[in-house]
Amino acid sequence: MTPKRVTLLGLATNVGLAAVKVTVGLLTGARALLADGLHSVSDLASDAAVLLGLRFSGRPADEDHHYGHRRVATLVSMAVGVSLLVTSGWIIYDAIASYGQPHRIQVGLLPFLVAVGSMAPKELLYHVTRRVGRRAKDPSVVANAWHHRTDAFTSLAAAAGIAGATFGGERWAFLDRFAAALLAAFLAVTAVKLVKDAVEELIDRAPGREMVRRIGRAVDAVPGVRSSHRLRVRKMAGSLTLDVHVLVDPELSVAQGHDIATAVQEKVEECECDILEAVVHVEPDDEENRSEE
Repeated sequence: MTPKRVTLLGLATNVGLAAVKVTVGLLTGARALLADGLHSVSDLASDAAVLLGLRFSGRPADEDHHYGHRRVATLVSMAVGVSLLVTSGWIIYDAIASYGQPHRIQVGLLPFLVAVGSMAPKELLYHVTRRVGRRAKDPSVVANAWHHRTDAFTSLAAAAGIAGATFGGERWAFLDRFAAALLAAFLAVTAVKLVKDAVEELIDRAPGREMVRRIGRAVDAVPGVRSSHRLRVRKMAGSLTLDVHVLVDPELSVAQGHDIATAVQEKVEECECDILEAVVHVEPDDEENRSEE
């Protein structure tokens, strides 16, 4: 399944679930179910954003975008995280603001069954979307998968809160609001991580030091490379790009230096570091270049 198709599948699912949960939540007064339904509505926005991002992020480089358009996916991932954070804040605010107010949920199994019944399709969507996103190396699709997972979790908490409020009476009615606020806090943590990852990529933060050292070792292991320096690595829409300077025998021909550079590019691509592009600068191994190491 392609990223576009799995996102369209999620969009169609969210339309149906949002309509049912919001309607039943309003009719029965189940705040947790209403909050769960509004989260499904936010999923619609994220689905639309991902579809828009998929349209542009796959475009090749052009005169105005020499590195392509892959970071459109990063921007979409950040937008999805922000929307999730805003939704979480609203749910928490509503739960706190309404605390202590009369809250009588109509006795019946409908809100509980709706909440329980929505968990399975959303959890399935999470696994399918995450697998497709990882295979396509698209962070926006992976972020959208987390939207599906958190929707399944909110339904679980909503079911617990509704069960307590419905069958425990007014004494336990607070569980409905409590469950909504608790799950919203979880959503906020996930949202912050999504935004953090996107921001770190946009400001060109390097991956972990161990990953950089691993790439450096792969470069130095190439035959003909005496040493390397100025290794710079950054994230690009879930993958890595790098540039590195390698020192070689100054007596080598230009063609031989080019072959070594090609070998370095092939080597780093084989080190399972998910390298999208490697730019290799070949320099003679002399005293001047040695001093820059």
